Amino acid sequence: MENLKTAYNSVLTIAGSDSGGCAGIQADIKSISACGAYAASVITATTAQNTQGILDIHPIPILHIEKQLDAVLNDITFGAIKIGMLHSSEVIDTVVKKLNPYNFKNIVLDPVMVATSGDTLMVNDAISSLKAFLPNASLITPNIPEAELLIDGTIELRNLANSAREIGQVYHTSVLLKGGHLKHKGRETTDVLYLFNEDKIITINNPWIATKNTHGTGCSLSSSIATFLSLGHNLQDAVKKGCHYINRAIAQGENKILGKGNGPINHFGL
Repeated sequence: MENLKTAYNSVLTIAGSDSGGCAGIQADIKSISACGAYAASVITATTAQNTQGILDIHPIPILHIEKQLDAVLNDITFGAIKIGMLHSSEVIDTVVKKLNPYNFKNIVLDPVMVATSGDTLMVNDAISSLKAFLPNASLITPNIPEAELLIDGTIELRNLANSAREIGQVYHTSVLLKGGHLKHKGRETTDVLYLFNEDKIITINNPWIATKNTHGTGCSLSSSIATFLSLGHNLQDAVKKGCHYINRAIAQGENKILGKGNGPINHFGL
């Protein structure tokens, strides 16, 4: 019997590189692979980075970013796009220009502005360009510091749901507002998903894990959600599955040691 050929479920990540392997493109590829899809990548910047922080950021020339995008988009069919570190308005404009003709329905954008270490990852003029791009995303996944930059306000646990709705209505997109930076009561973390088209709030709770090994959680979460979207799950289910995957990966990396700072999650449960 002739073997039937099947296509890979493919996800493209557009993001920066982390030389330490905890976050960025490296975390995306691990997360996409662990969740069951094929990962392709476009690198927007390289960083000299480890578990303790970022020492240097080297922007990739715009022309080379364009060539990377052309190479993969002209050849590979993608079920979802994950967008991470876009450090300048020029990079954002380039990504917008190259993606627009394809009309992708599954774009998960992690508005990477502040690293786990507290390092700033965007130049100031890029923030306004990023805000203008947000309505093109199916979902954005800000953490609390990033969300506060988006609405220029303070977010607390008591106003988490209202803040998620506010962000979604301002930027006309669905929002997963991650509550990991907040002080939680009891033994649970709270994330809030706002579905823009349905004007619906969904609260997602997972066990709180007391560990410093959370470097790259934002990158890994957004890329896992993109993966589940590429596999055919609706947005609500993809987000829930992504949050569960990350919580499990944090638990599996709780007692692992890598470097002297904030270690990574355990993507593959090794």
